[in-house]
Amino acid sequence: MLFVMPFVQLILLGYAADFEVKNLNLHVIDNDQSQYSRGLISKFSASPYFNIVNYSFRDQDGMKDMKKGNADLILEIPSKFEKKLVNREASPIHLSIDAVNGVKAGLANAYSNMIIRDYNFELLEKSTGKVFLPPIGITTLDWFNPGMNYSTFMVPGILVLLVTMVGMFLSAMIVVREKEIGTIEQLNVTPIKKHQFIIGKLMPFLLIALLELTIGLIVAKLVFHIEFQGSILLVYAFSLVYLTAVLGIGLLISTISETQQQAMFISWFFFVIFILMSGLFTPIESMPAWAQKITWFNPIKYFIEFMRMVLLKGSPFKDVAHQFFIMAIYGLVINTLAVWNYRKVSE
Repeated sequence: MLFVMPFVQLILLGYAADFEVKNLNLHVIDNDQSQYSRGLISKFSASPYFNIVNYSFRDQDGMKDMKKGNADLILEIPSKFEKKLVNREASPIHLSIDAVNGVKAGLANAYSNMIIRDYNFELLEKSTGKVFLPPIGITTLDWFNPGMNYSTFMVPGILVLLVTMVGMFLSAMIVVREKEIGTIEQLNVTPIKKHQFIIGKLMPFLLIALLELTIGLIVAKLVFHIEFQGSILLVYAFSLVYLTAVLGIGLLISTISETQQQAMFISWFFFVIFILMSGLFTPIESMPAWAQKITWFNPIKYFIEFMRMVLLKGSPFKDVAHQFFIMAIYGLVINTLAVWNYRKVSE
C-alpha cells in the first residue's frame, strides 16, 4: 500500500490523465460526392484529432450515431457543393457537435474551423492562382515543454497528490488508533512527553513520504523523460515544510476522531476538496471569485505551483518564496492546533 500502489497510480495517471482532446469521432454526410467534397473529407481524415467512424446520406443516421455516443460531431456537405465553389458562390456546410462536454465541443469546433479555413485557402489559390496568407503571421515558441507533452504538465501535480495521500491518511491514524485499541491512557501515564510521542509517530511517515517523493522523481525522469530545470535540493526543502503541514492536518483529524473509520472519512472529505480546487484539473483562474479565495487555504495548490515552477521552469527560491513562507506559516498554525487539541482531549 505504501510503495507499490502510489507508483502504479503515478504511472497510470501520468499516461491516462491527458486532457488533450484527440480522436474525435466524426460522422460524415456527403450529399455532393464530388472531388471537392472528398478533398475536404480527406483533410479531416488526415488530422490526428479526428476519426471518421461512419458515412451516410441522411441527417437521421448522423443524429442516431451522436445519440448513441458513437459520434462527437457530424459534418454535412450539401449537394452542389463543388458547383457553387467553382462558380465562386458561397457554399455553407453544416457542422453539428455534441456539446454535453462543453470544453470538448469548443475544441472540436476550433479544430474543424481551422481545417475548413485551410481548405478554403487552398481552393482560392487553386482557382485564382494567387497565394492567400492570413493577414497576421504568428511565430510560436513553446517554452518549458517544447514537445507539448501533457504528461510533462500532469506528472508533477500527480506526484504531489500521491505524497499528500500518504502523509495525510497515515498520520490521521496515529492518535485515533491508540484510542480505538485502548492504549492512549497507558501512553499518557508513561514518562514519554507529548511532543516526543507526536514526533515519534510522525517522523516515520515523514521519511516514508520523502522516500516516495524520491522514487516518484526517478519515475518522472526515467519513465516520462521529464527534464528537471530547477534545484532538486529546493524541492526537498519545500517538501519538508509541506509534509510538516500535511502531517499536522492528519494529526488534527486524528485528535478529533473517535475511530479509524471516522478519521478516514474526514481525511477523504478534505482530500477530495483539496484535489478539485488545487488547479491540477481546473485552472484556479477559471474558478469563481469566492472559490479562488477558498484555495488560499489549500496546501496542495501551493505545492503543485511550486513543483511546476521549479521542475519545469527552473524558478529559483526568490520566485517561489511566496509559496514557501505560506506553507511554513500553514504548518506552524496547523501543528499548533493539533498539539493543543491533543493535549485537551487526552489529559
